[in-house]
Amino acid sequence: MPRSRKRPLPKTPPEEERSSREQSQDEGFASPCHATGNDSVHRSIGAVVTRTPGACCLQHGTLSWTYDDLWRHSGQIAATLVTRGVRPGDRVAALVDKSAHAVALYLGCLRAGAIYLPLNAAYRDPEVAAIAEDAEPALMITSTSRAPGLRAALDRGVSLVTLEADGTGSLLESSLPEEGVAAADVARTTDQPAAMLYTSGTTGRPKGVVLTHGNLTSNARILVDAWRFTAADVLLHALPLFHVHGLFVALHTALFAGGCARLLDRFDAESVIRHLPDCTVFMGVPTYYTRLLAEADLDREACATLRLFTSGSAPLAPEAHRAFEARTGHTILERYGMTEAGMISSNPHDGERLAGSVGHPLPRVAARVVDAEGEPVEPGGVGVLEIQGPNVFPGYWRRPDADADAFRPDGFLITGDLVRQDPDGRLWIVGRSKDLIISGGLNVYPVEVENALDSLDDIAESAVIGVPHPDFGEGVVAVVVPRAGADPDLGTVRDRLKRILANFKQPKKIVIIDALPRNAMGKVQKNQLRDRYRDVLRP
Repeated sequence: MPRSRKRPLPKTPPEEERSSREQSQDEGFASPCHATGNDSVHRSIGAVVTRTPGACCLQHGTLSWTYDDLWRHSGQIAATLVTRGVRPGDRVAALVDKSAHAVALYLGCLRAGAIYLPLNAAYRDPEVAAIAEDAEPALMITSTSRAPGLRAALDRGVSLVTLEADGTGSLLESSLPEEGVAAADVARTTDQPAAMLYTSGTTGRPKGVVLTHGNLTSNARILVDAWRFTAADVLLHALPLFHVHGLFVALHTALFAGGCARLLDRFDAESVIRHLPDCTVFMGVPTYYTRLLAEADLDREACATLRLFTSGSAPLAPEAHRAFEARTGHTILERYGMTEAGMISSNPHDGERLAGSVGHPLPRVAARVVDAEGEPVEPGGVGVLEIQGPNVFPGYWRRPDADADAFRPDGFLITGDLVRQDPDGRLWIVGRSKDLIISGGLNVYPVEVENALDSLDDIAESAVIGVPHPDFGEGVVAVVVPRAGADPDLGTVRDRLKRILANFKQPKKIVIIDALPRNAMGKVQKNQLRDRYRDVLRP
């Protein structure tokens, strides 16, 4: 794909007496797709609170919160953040356990005008430190168990406080009285940043995806309508809260509709089946569905109260799609999205859902399929999907080079995904033009794993690929070349990787070969490696 340049974005003039820290984020992220207005995430949720303050909002274990409870707890956190020096435009990083209080922390950050930066709980301390160095958060919030290691890894300029799943911790040790809570709310416009998520880790030079309030509110409202969410819905929430799927797709859709979200600490097939009869919606990744199908208790009776199952974050095997329908009577609704744009397309709620298809582009999302030169592909042909709409992010954090590669001059985002589009507009994902590996719904960037492997004494070079995996969709496979005279011990290699990479990034198989295949220009031929080791993770 040729390098392209994004149209320069207009800058928001800084307010008087703002610190350089505040200015660094708020300038330059106005998106041409949005009309400026006070349509923030917290204002939208606040409207639901006003309508139904006593309705069920969140359930987690024995805890049950109404919308008024969520608003009160998030208001206390917002006020506390302000007293701790957090100002509008500051980044607040969160590496906390999944809980109702974690949701309150997210909403509290927005109410304080801050930019929420959720971190994967599986990240090791060096990975967190690399992100913090790039994002420069004003505050890092984590659990008591993670605090010592992070204090040692982080720059001393980053303040660190704790928050536990039960709401205890040092964050709220000096909170404001109740009457001071309302004063903490900060109005934010549609085009101002609400959150920032990182698409990579320590050694792959992480990129911060800046998402505006308009990106999030527009996507949430479209999904509420497309998936027919109402206040009567109870969402069984087994996803993590640190990425788009769990936080902005699942949770936002429930909250914007005024429904209730039942939070599970993590996905566990037996626990999910036990809770299904009390819920109406379940959202998952393909791995969840393959594991549910392995349970004898998954049947029509267990799913009798459900009206919708959705799947995303990775391709769902057509075999799993058909098997689930046969067992439960429910046709899984597949949809497609990415960190930079939230949800892009979806199979219909009312209408035919085709296994393997990700449906039609959502309302207000313009989609086109182009070849390597950027020219339109005829219907039915394969090309790269490009999109534009209010859901599309305005740019990466301090990465104009990445912006130039990601956007066309007319503002269309180059997704990097290869698709086929039917004449009626239905999309089929056929591959990715990038080397991104999606394992169990989580993104793995090969360069991170390769750099970690290449840093080991006995390894000269490596190539990391994704191959089919029966449970995770794709599994990480490392092909390594030893240094001259070395005989790498694979157990030692794995132990070293465990100390520097999250578990989901670690290779499920390490293969030792004499030399990597290369073309005349010296580039490693990963397509040959994928073909050679395609079945290495199959049972």
